[in-house]
Amino acid sequence: MDGTEQLLVLAAGLGAGILSSTVGVASLVSFPTLVALGLPPVVANVTNTIGLVPGGLSGAFGYREELRAHPRMTIAILVCCAVGAVGGAALLLGLPPGVFEAVVPWLILFTCLLVGAQPRIAAWLRRRHGDDIPPERLHMSPVTTFFATVTGVYGGYFGAGAGVMMVAVLGLGTDLELRVVNGLKTVSLMAGNVVAGLVFVFVAEPAWDAVVLLAAGSLVGGYVGARVGRRLPDSLFRSLVVVAGVIAAILLF
Repeated sequence: MDGTEQLLVLAAGLGAGILSSTVGVASLVSFPTLVALGLPPVVANVTNTIGLVPGGLSGAFGYREELRAHPRMTIAILVCCAVGAVGGAALLLGLPPGVFEAVVPWLILFTCLLVGAQPRIAAWLRRRHGDDIPPERLHMSPVTTFFATVTGVYGGYFGAGAGVMMVAVLGLGTDLELRVVNGLKTVSLMAGNVVAGLVFVFVAEPAWDAVVLLAAGSLVGGYVGARVGRRLPDSLFRSLVVVAGVIAAILLF
């Protein structure tokens, strides 16, 4: 890479780190940049996954107050996404490229619909209960745990829009504040990238020069994004997640 390309990858890492800690669509910036610079899609995906690990770590550190307030939920998300990411990484390396190309954009659009409709769904559920106020759901049910693990599988396989999916899963499956959901979403992406990245280090061939530049940019971007994400009003955060998810789906189409 020449100097201009190096700056481009560094900037992509910064932007990806910010997006990962806010709306959860880091690969919207970094993956297309790597492909545009000539990396084959699978190599670009592997490089992108490893390069965004520091951004996930700094983003999780930025949300440390929210995560400390819900330690059991944080651990559950880490385990679900770590286990799922192992399966996702195996799928990426074992299946022919493009197996899920037709399905992924529709999946992202569906999760965008769930994120946007979550307040109305919650209101409908409250009306169903009538005067019987259900207890707050501050822990994951078996169903929520299953879908969180499936999201981890997807994150290890490809990951574009995985943050949007996790926001939908936690938004519908728990009663946590959205800023806490945002922190847990950031942790889920970090866990997926760490586990899948470790697999890729040993069995794949990442472009290490690009990995270093992405890592440097995402390290700063992840923390900056967390500080922004903690202050986003719920309605604005939800709108941004939906818009980012729709853009991701359109680009994947």
